Amino acid sequence: MSARQQPVLVADIGGTNARFALADTGQAAPLIEASIREFPVVDFPSLGDAARHYLQDVTAEATRGVFAVAGRVDGDEARITNHPWVISRSRTAAMLGFSELHLINDFAAQAMAISLLQPQDVVQIGGAPWRPRLPHAGANYGVIGPGTGLGVGGLVIRHDRCYPLETEGGHVSFPPGTPEEIRILEILSETFGRVSNERLICGPGLVNIHRAVCEMAGFDPGQLQPAEVTARAAQNDPQAMRAVDLFCAIFGAIAGDLVLIQGAWDGVFLTGGLVPRMLESLQHSGFRQRFEHKGRFSSIMGRVPSLAVIHPNPGLLGAAAYAVDAECDVPAGALV
Repeated sequence: MSARQQPVLVADIGGTNARFALADTGQAAPLIEASIREFPVVDFPSLGDAARHYLQDVTAEATRGVFAVAGRVDGDEARITNHPWVISRSRTAAMLGFSELHLINDFAAQAMAISLLQPQDVVQIGGAPWRPRLPHAGANYGVIGPGTGLGVGGLVIRHDRCYPLETEGGHVSFPPGTPEEIRILEILSETFGRVSNERLICGPGLVNIHRAVCEMAGFDPGQLQPAEVTARAAQNDPQAMRAVDLFCAIFGAIAGDLVLIQGAWDGVFLTGGLVPRMLESLQHSGFRQRFEHKGRFSSIMGRVPSLAVIHPNPGLLGAAAYAVDAECDVPAGALV
């Protein structure tokens, strides 16, 4: 079997676990779902060891790979905060005997996944419908994902080629839209100085909003985790309920700004660890109202879809999409 006929090894490397799978780049749905495995990173001395164990576990051979990494990719290396592995593309490729290996940022993978998402992989937020892109059609998409931080990016598709946009949009300054949000900004400024969107729209950001709401109500809530805030909201705690409502509304305003900034008229995809857990809140909150509320562009924004991604493995799906796209311009035998 030639290298191009072999499956591609794809991976999604997080801070705690590493997921691996095989991708058949000749198929319309390249990610082979039955091949997905997950391993704790502490069980292996290196990424190469984990990948080799995976290939032995599924009795597969591969000479090409696309690994999405939850950290900054800088040339040959990728770094993940508080991670036991030092990830080197060239050393990992040599260890595995790969002729071709790509290291990509995990949010670039989230953006690439958009090209393979199907209607069952998303939940529509608001009234604007979405359909997968037709072959040969161009598209501009935004992607925004609150988790431990706030990832912001995009995907531009032209002539059936995918171009992920990697940004640091989570670190732009928070723009309050109501007197209540102005007061929240003032409270958070006392702690952080400059307040970015990530200070509000991520797991720790929900806690920050809740703390500010409690301060406005005249009491200290103590040290909480994001799950504790959402649990209190489910029990009808008024400050926690207000914090969740504010989180969703601000999230909508920021997602709408992303459309205007990137020209993402074909839709914004909401991803990240918090989205599935807060899906019901997003559907029944001010998210969409603030998403559309953009002055002279409000009528246009009303036609832009906003979609929560519920695919269980968007990082692996995006790595598979990257592998498919990479075949368009990488000669066989090239280590890239």
